Amino acid sequence: MQKTFIIAEAGVNHNGSLEMAKELVYRAAEAGADAVKFQTFKAEKIISKRAGKAEYQKKTTDKEESQLEMVKKLEMDRAMHEELVAYCKKCQIQFLSTPFDLDSVDLLANEIKVSQLKIPSGEITNAPLLYKAAQTGLPILLSTGMSTLGDIEEALAVLAFGYCQSNAAPSKSSFFQAFYSEEGQHHLQQKVTLLHCTTEYPTPFKDVNLRVIDTLSTAFGLPVGLSDHTEGIAIPIAAVARGAQVIEKHFTLDRNLPGPDHRASIEPAELIQMVTSIRQVEQAIGQAMKLPVPSERGNIAVVRKSLVAATSIQKGERFTEKNMTAKRPGTGVSPMLYWDYIGKVASQDYDEDDVIQP
Repeated sequence: MQKTFIIAEAGVNHNGSLEMAKELVYRAAEAGADAVKFQTFKAEKIISKRAGKAEYQKKTTDKEESQLEMVKKLEMDRAMHEELVAYCKKCQIQFLSTPFDLDSVDLLANEIKVSQLKIPSGEITNAPLLYKAAQTGLPILLSTGMSTLGDIEEALAVLAFGYCQSNAAPSKSSFFQAFYSEEGQHHLQQKVTLLHCTTEYPTPFKDVNLRVIDTLSTAFGLPVGLSDHTEGIAIPIAAVARGAQVIEKHFTLDRNLPGPDHRASIEPAELIQMVTSIRQVEQAIGQAMKLPVPSERGNIAVVRKSLVAATSIQKGERFTEKNMTAKRPGTGVSPMLYWDYIGKVASQDYDEDDVIQP
């Protein structure tokens, strides 16, 4: 099985502190995650002064504070990005970040030079951002929270158009022309991974719908993963067993820290457990063919049974239901042949519990 790409989503759980962000990087690397991901934005470019907070944000932050004020404190400047990229290299973990505005796409793709971009669920209808992201030519992880299959198809159409570097003017018709083209599909299959997601923090288990992983794979023929917002680590592990190729999970140094996302995140010890469990599940998925595997073959002789003498049997005597039975070990004739032996003549003497010879 292909190794699951595990993203430790630090997001804005650094609370604006470089030292806290570095600690998140260190903990993600220590846990064995493949990447640690942050968020890149300029608050004024993505949130209006009149934008309200989500219900979960009202519960975890100052109710009197606007969404803009809350998010403004969580920005990372270029210097902070550069520090974190350098520290990720030192910790041998991939640095990723999610751009929320066009300038942030430029920063990440052209200056920070990330290896791929993550588009969050809230931006799946933001055609200018999708187009800009695809024009970079970078692989894209596309979260699909709050979406229908139609929403996802439209977003993929924009990405296909951007990847194709078409000279046509951007429009819905040109997007879908690119989407249905051989070139557009080739780009999507090579560069886009869909992330099933439920955009609620924390997500109720009844709203996870892991079967959507199968639906997305069938509908679009693309790799599919899970961006998970449930409590605990059971759902990401189950998603890998269902075929998820990417897992993204919010984590924090401490769920009791102030900030919008800490309470819906797992802590470092849980991240370690999640990564370990996913790696175990990867091994356990194995092959589809049902055969005795090497680790169990030695037990066949121990736990299966053979035909044995239930009583003493003399040479020339016939085997009957009274003088023959099945007992361990399984080193002799299989009890599957029990009725074939009934009525046969014994070719030698047997004491009680002697294995019948073929």
